[in-house]
Amino acid sequence: MSPNPDPRPSPAGYDAERRTAVGAAEEAGALLRSRFPDGFAARPKGQLGDVVTDLDVAAERLVVGRLRDRFPHDRILAEESGELAGDGGGRTWLVDPLDGSNNVVIGLAVYVVGIALCVDDTPVVGVVHDPMTGRTWSALRGGGAHGPGGRLAAAAHGRPVPAAGPLLAWTQGHAVPRDDPFACSLRHTLELRSRRLLQLWAPLVAWAMLARGDIDGFVGYRAEAIDLPAGALLALEAGIALRHLDGAEFGGGYGGPDTGRSFVAGRPELLPHLLDLVSSFAPGTEDTRTAGTAPTGPTARRPSAAGTSPLAPTSGRRPGRPSA
Repeated sequence: MSPNPDPRPSPAGYDAERRTAVGAAEEAGALLRSRFPDGFAARPKGQLGDVVTDLDVAAERLVVGRLRDRFPHDRILAEESGELAGDGGGRTWLVDPLDGSNNVVIGLAVYVVGIALCVDDTPVVGVVHDPMTGRTWSALRGGGAHGPGGRLAAAAHGRPVPAAGPLLAWTQGHAVPRDDPFACSLRHTLELRSRRLLQLWAPLVAWAMLARGDIDGFVGYRAEAIDLPAGALLALEAGIALRHLDGAEFGGGYGGPDTGRSFVAGRPELLPHLLDLVSSFAPGTEDTRTAGTAPTGPTARRPSAAGTSPLAPTSGRRPGRPSA
């Protein structure tokens, strides 16, 4: 196989890329695990509370080296190094060598390695590796998602949603201020109408949980680009439905401004209800929302117009870095 095969072969044509990414992620994971929780140094990154460790840098160097060795002409976007140019015919690798750096700094063992390959802006390979457990999940567009236990099928592991609401995860991009009224109002609404709203400081962990069926949904506001394609593809290939906040199709690509990377994801049978939670936060509604307008009290979980619970199944409607 040539170093840079045609960018649009059948899904099986990307298996060499998937295997390379899995190997690189697992090798980087071994490095991270060997130096966690005490064998590294950290420093601030930017002005918004992010951090970078020498583990990020070392793991990224390893992954980028493996990708460069195997696919020397491909473009690479890496969390710490930025863009490494290539002429691979629209092929771009996205590398998040340590998703969860803030967790690592405080000794919390919630972090993963993420690698994706996009052709133009379409994810075709996604890999997430958990160094602490040694588990790896990977996906090929059109070829399914797989983990240690075999093929992932989130819908098959679905459980009834309790009256308290769904179990959700949340992420927002670094550029979103902590006091952003739109983000605060959206997050507050989700907290009121869910059983729990997980904020893991590692979006790829949430994507893997969603793909496995551990949580019911995932909502992102102006999400970071670097880790989105790997996680989104993993979830999509596991049977998860992914939409923009207004219900439009969302492919999980990295291109464009972060304002185009707000999303809701969940099992298809739950998606109508998740969209109901976020519908008033779709593009164009920012000017009408403030931090104080989220529903509260008894109306926060009011029944739908038909008198049914907002979480009851609806027939006939099937839809197609550290974060705050």
